Amino acid sequence: MQGFSLLEVLVALLVLSVGLLGLAGLSAKGMNSNQSAYYLSQAMVQAYDMADRMRANRAGFAAGSYDSISGTGSDPGCISTGCSTTSQIAQYDANRWNTANANLLPSGRGTVAVQAGNIRIITVMWDDQRTGATGTACGSDPT
Repeated sequence: MQGFSLLEVLVALLVLSVGLLGLAGLSAKGMNSNQSAYYLSQAMVQAYDMADRMRANRAGFAAGSYDSISGTGSDPGCISTGCSTTSQIAQYDANRWNTANANLLPSGRGTVAVQAGNIRIITVMWDDQRTGATGTACGSDPT
C-alpha cells in the first residue's frame, strides 16, 4: 500500500514535467515568431527607405541609375564634398542601403529590378532561419 502512493507521485511528476517541457517549447516558438516579425518590419522599413531614396533622386531614377541594384557596391565618397552627378548619388544610396540591410538583418541584402517601364521591384532578403543562407524574400514594393 505504501508503494502505491509513491507510484502516484511519480506519475504526477511525469505529467507535470511533460507539461512544463511543452510550455518551454511554446515559449521558444513564440520568441522565434516575435523575432521573425521584427525582421519583417525591418525589411519593410528598408524597402520604403530605398523607394524614398529613388523619389528624392528623380533625375537618377529617370536616367536608370537605380535599375539593377544587387549588391553593396562601392561608396563614391562624394557626400562630404558634394556629389556632382545623380549616378553618384544613386551609387551612394545603393551602398548605404545594402550596408544597412546587412547590419539590420541576418545575411540581409536588397535588390532593385526593372519590371516594365518605370516600375521597379524592391526586394529585401534575409535568412529568417538564421542558417547563414539568404533566400527568404520579403518586403517587395513596386515603386
